[in-house]
Order: sequence, then structure tokens, then C-alpha cells
Amino acid sequence: MNKVVVLGGGASGIMAAIAASEYGAEVTLVEKNHRIGKKLLMTGNGRCNFTNINLKAEDYNSAFVCDALNSFSVTQTIEFFKEIGLISLAEDGGRVYPASGQASAVLDVLLLELERRKVKIICYFDIDKISKSKVGFEIFSKNKEKIYADKIIASFGGKAAPKTGSDGSGYRILESLGHSITTVSCALVQLKTDRSIKGVRAKAKVTHKDLTEMGEVQFTEYGLSGIPIFNVSRYAKTGDIVTLDLMPDYSEKELFEYLKTRKAQKLETYLVGIVNKQLGQMLLKECGIGKLSKNSKELKEFEIEKIAKTIKNWRFTVTGKMPWENAQVTKGGIRLSEVNSKTMESKLVKGCYITGELLDIDAPCGGFNLQWAWSSGYLAGKSAAGGGE
Repeated sequence: MNKVVVLGGGASGIMAAIAASEYGAEVTLVEKNHRIGKKLLMTGNGRCNFTNINLKAEDYNSAFVCDALNSFSVTQTIEFFKEIGLISLAEDGGRVYPASGQASAVLDVLLLELERRKVKIICYFDIDKISKSKVGFEIFSKNKEKIYADKIIASFGGKAAPKTGSDGSGYRILESLGHSITTVSCALVQLKTDRSIKGVRAKAKVTHKDLTEMGEVQFTEYGLSGIPIFNVSRYAKTGDIVTLDLMPDYSEKELFEYLKTRKAQKLETYLVGIVNKQLGQMLLKECGIGKLSKNSKELKEFEIEKIAKTIKNWRFTVTGKMPWENAQVTKGGIRLSEVNSKTMESKLVKGCYITGELLDIDAPCGGFNLQWAWSSGYLAGKSAAGGGE
């Protein structure tokens, strides 16, 4: 019987432990925190959007995901959770949530399954280093504890939300075993921009280069937030331009013609009923058409054209991203060329399997990143236990 030690108790680590146990391994799961699954409780605004029925391999940044997604699909994931006690519901955009509306329900059924499978869980085990020998691995904690393993599954997580334990330490440990890391950056995070307005929300089409996202944008004291902004943040860099179309159902010409029909009123209320009042006033100031106290009948045609153009193409310059504490996932990680996609085993270190956010894999909001955690964890656990290729 293989003795498998899973390093990290996040989503992919928990699934890896369950899968390795299912295929006959003796499994120990080690976690630096006082409990496992801490990050799971934060997902989906506390509701845990744990997969997506519309998922496609093309939703990810690499086709590397295909083997894992085929080994443990969305359908299998939903059925797995149903079998261990969790009923789920699909909502807009294919997002799947527990029917209870509680992220804690996802973690609770996983904990019960780990208990049922007699997976040993060791918390407060903060890994310092790992030594590889001919027969297996020695895993040392910062408290000088030591665990032996025939095989290991590295499920440390990336750098996003470091308070949950994902502080990037896994990269250092895998680098010490010979792996290399691509550039890592925050993803699914709020953007800082060159202007701000606090406490306003608006439906908009968001465009960054060739990427377009639709949804609710939140205007904040530092810049922009909301799901469309999170998805754009995977690619946006300082100095880039993000544009907002506040009236996506109207062409610029249609909007211009409508604005010309607006009855005479003060400019401060000129856009009321079209866009949020605060946004409208900010937008008009940016158009540089004078004091908001003047009457709209004084507007020249070229000024109305400028207003219509700005509503349809409001440009924001990215000045940065919010810090790792705010990020949902990490972009970048262990180079995919160093891992076997059919087993999740390292090509450099035999007996070491790598899962989830540690790898250079990321996807938009909507349950895609958690599905990658479940699929990669399952494939790694199955392979480590001897059920793989």
C-alpha cells in the first residue's frame, strides 16, 4: 500500500486525499492552518460556486487542463458531491452552488468523506523543506517534525488570499526540488484606475484589448471592481486602457439622436434616467462641457456627440491592481512543461504530483478555477495511489 502525503488542505488537496484513499493508498493530509478548507469558505461570497455546467477547456489559459477535466468532469463532480451528501443548483451563467447557499456545506461534506475514508489530517504542520530519497520523501515542518511518504501530492495553493495559507511558500519548496516558476501575478482582483467614484454600481460592457465582458461594474474609491473587472484583471497591466460601455444595447448614433431629444433642463440632471446620476455627473465633467448648473439647451451638437461617445466608450487607465489579499486566484505558477498532464506527476521528481493553483493554470470567475482544483486533485490522487497510467 502506497503511503501518500498530501501537502495542503485546500480544494485540490482535499480531493487528492479522497481520490488517493479511494484507490487504496494510506493517506495523510498536512495543513499549516488550524483547519483545512479555509479558502473554500470564502468562495462565491460565502456560497461556494464550486463548478460550472457550461465549462469548456477553452475557458482556461492552456489545453493542459484537458486530461484532468476528462478524468473528473463537471458531471462527475456534481454527482460526487451528491453522493457524499450535497445537493446543488445551477444558476445564471451555469454557476453551480450548494442548494443550502452555504459554502460551509461543501466543506462539511468533504470533511465527513475524509473521516469516512480514514484520511489522517495533521494541522499546524508548516512545511519547511522536503528531501527526496531513492525510496520516497522526508517532509520537515518548521517545528522540526518529520513525516515519511512514498509519494507526495503538492497542493500548497498559489499566492492569492495569503491569510488562508496560500502565501506562495509552495513555489519555494518545489523550486528546491528542481522546478521552475513562471511570473506570478494577481488575478480575479479589483483594478486601480486613474479616477474613482465610491459606492456606485452599473451594468456595462467592459473591454480590454480583445477581451469583452458583460456584467455589473462596481465603482470604488480605488477604481473598478465586479465580475467583469475580475475577469479582465487576468490580463490587464499598469498603463493599459479599460473601456466601459454604459449603454451596450444602443449604438452611439442611436444614443446621440436620443440625447438630442432631451428636454431642456440643468446639465446636472441631463443624464438622469439613462445612467446612474453620480456617474452621469462625473461623465459630463470629463466631457468638459462647462458647469453642471447651465441649461442643457445650450449644448452644441458636437458636445452631445462627445457625451454619447463617452457613454459608449469611457476610458479608464489601469494604475495597478489591489494586493494579493484581495485576489481570488494566482496567474502563473509551476511550468506546465515540467508536469505530466495525464497523471499530474512531476517530470522532474518521480513520485511528486502537483495540483490546482500551484500550476500555471487560471480561468475566469464562475466556478472554473474550483473545477480545476477538483479535477487536478482527483487525477493526482488516483495516479499517486497507483490508479493512473
